[in-house]
Amino acid sequence: QVQLVESGGGSAQAGGSLRLSCAFSTSTNKNYCMGWFRQGPGKQREGVAAIAASGGNTDYANSVKGRFTISQDNAKNTLYLQMNTLKPEDTAVYYCAARADYCGSDWSDGLRFPYWGQGTQVTVSS
Repeated sequence: QVQLVESGGGSAQAGGSLRLSCAFSTSTNKNYCMGWFRQGPGKQREGVAAIAASGGNTDYANSVKGRFTISQDNAKNTLYLQMNTLKPEDTAVYYCAARADYCGSDWSDGLRFPYWGQGTQVTVSS
């Protein structure tokens, strides 16, 4: 069983930055794929970024490449999402998620992730 708790959401103006954190609790995370997802108002949930806990390989949605950075600190059991150059369309509830598997080409498929945090709201104003 994996428990995930997000923090760090809030409000920012366009062009600003926010950093999300996700504290995770698991007996082992070496073979986990950790991801960030978001769901904006009236939109479907989408994968934002993922990282392989074992090797640090990362994947990003095209909409956030060059602006967002996913990282992790295994010593602290914490996953991060650094969000820079925020846009109003980044407004969403952000979730961290985990699955006991390697990240693959299906990293953005939320149905493949059984463990989810409660979500944290990010609001970007123009």
